[in-house]
This record gives sequence, structure tokens and C-alpha cells, in this order.
Amino acid sequence: MTSAKQKIIESLLVQKELYGDELFRKTILTEPDLNVGKDFPNKVEKKISPSLKKIESLSVSNSSFGTDSTEKLTQYYKEICECLECPLGKTRNKFVFGVGDPNAKVMLVGEGPGADEDEQGIPFVGRAGQLLTKILEAISFKREEVYIANIVKCRPPGNRTPNPVEIETCIPYLHKQIEIIQPKLILCLGTTAAVSLLKRKESLGAMRNKVHQVGEIKVVVTYHPAALLRNPNWKKDCWADVQFFRKLYDEM
Repeated sequence: MTSAKQKIIESLLVQKELYGDELFRKTILTEPDLNVGKDFPNKVEKKISPSLKKIESLSVSNSSFGTDSTEKLTQYYKEICECLECPLGKTRNKFVFGVGDPNAKVMLVGEGPGADEDEQGIPFVGRAGQLLTKILEAISFKREEVYIANIVKCRPPGNRTPNPVEIETCIPYLHKQIEIIQPKLILCLGTTAAVSLLKRKESLGAMRNKVHQVGEIKVVVTYHPAALLRNPNWKKDCWADVQFFRKLYDEM
């Protein structure tokens, strides 16, 4: 086998690991009773799996395909995907690196993978992920236009909150992703993401309704979609947060 063919095969295998096992299966997601309601207008008639959306975003006609940031993210994934630096690496099923446009101006940061994410290797694919997709659509973002990652790359057992050692060990990987992608705006989803990225020991309420900074990047904080599923009364506040976030984007 020629060297060129071998490189193509290796690249495809890496893409499969990055973007899920069902890369070529056009699966239409069946929507559970999320009932986002009037606070999040539903602008899309059908819901396509994140794996399929990612493949569409990687088509040859897409301007991000083959760019330097794509290559850097792919190489970085190869470097860290077998990480066992903290105990979470020993209990994970799949390493959940991140998904989206490598040249995105907008980046979303959550806490860590859940059971569905651990199974598929893609962040935010469960019920909370479906709600997140609706929230993005409500403020005129397509999921494939942004980049989504987490503070930790492996699922904490029982979906517990990652502990300080796990966060400290894993967050440099997120910092490197931010360095490669160079987003203009970051939306932190939930207290763990906000406290870890911003290094602020404050409540979520105290961090909302403000523009924070990570270097030159503007950061806004809102609720994690999983929290909205547990507490629907918070959806109104989240809607205000993401509208504020969209306004910042439009003013860039």
C-alpha cells in the first residue's frame, strides 16, 4: 500500500473516531418530550443526527474542509485520545473530544460527557443535546456552525460532577482546542463549565448577565441544558442569556 493511501485511511479512521460511528447512516432523531415551548421558537421541521450534520459540514464544498485548524485539531486528537492521566480514562467507553466547525467564531463549553456521549464519542447527543440544538436554532445558529466541547473529555461515573483533580488534569486539552479554533465568543453551559474556564468561585446567578473574558475572547454564562430539563422555570432566563449572546455576536 502506498504511503498516500495509508495516510488517507488513517485520516478517515481518525474522522470516524472524532465524529462518531454512524458517519454514513442518515438517522432521523426521534424527539422525546422536550417541549421547549414558546421561549425557544422551533425553526427546524426535522431533526438530523449530529453525526450526519457533521458529515455534511465536512463536505468538500465547505470552506473549513482541509484548513489548517482542521488539520491541527485532527492531529491534536491523535495525540490525546488515549489519555489515561486521570481515573476517568479507565472507566470511559469513548474519549469525547469535541465536534463542530474548526473555524467557528462561536464555541460552546459544557461540563462533561454523559452516557449517550460516552457511547457515541460526540458531545451533547442525548436529551440535553437535542435541547441545546433547539436553543441554537432559536438564535439562528446551526449546530455545525459552532464548535462544542467539554471541560472533561471522559464521562464521570454515574454522571457525577468532575472533581477538581479531574478538571485540572483535563482542562489544558480544552485550552489547546480554544487556541487552535480561536473563537470570538464562548458560551459556558452550567456552573462547572463557567467556574472552571473563568476561574471564578461564584454562583451561576452571579456570573450571568455579564460579559467575561478569557484572554481576548468574550464569554457569556448560562444554564446547562440538562438543568433546564430538570427545572423548566429556568428556560426564560436562559432565553434572555442566549439572546444577549446572539446580540454580542451580531455586534462583532
